Amino acid sequence: MEAAVFILSLVDCCALIFLAVYFVITLSDLECDYINARACCSKLNRRGVTLINCTWVVPELVGQALATVLMLVSLHWFVFLLNLPVAAWNMYRVWKVPMGNMGVFDPTEIHNRGQLKSHMKESMIKLGFHLLCFFIYLYSMILALINN
Repeated sequence: MEAAVFILSLVDCCALIFLAVYFVITLSDLECDYINARACCSKLNRRGVTLINCTWVVPELVGQALATVLMLVSLHWFVFLLNLPVAAWNMYRVWKVPMGNMGVFDPTEIHNRGQLKSHMKESMIKLGFHLLCFFIYLYSMILALINN
């Protein structure tokens, strides 16, 4: 059972690493002017006002919540407490989108007040966090398989 939890967490973490790399690449393309703000935000958010239609933001939220719940259910408290702030931040970020914005990434505001830099920094921090979690899950999975 414990090995299955860590295998599922490892697969989930791989998907979150892919999403973090995709966010970094897309935002760096915007920073280097390879794409415009509207194209960047439409890649990261689907066109529309509702957050239910978001392309990559909601799967990131669900993936992080899944990893957090898996650690809670399997009673791995350290990893649960490690994942909890990131899951809470993702929920806060999605729920605090101002009315009228396209989504978490809005083309009219992404260049204002250093939002592009903060989005880029957030994506890099998440990438580092998910890489750290990947190795923690990998070590825990190997340990669980050896103990069985």
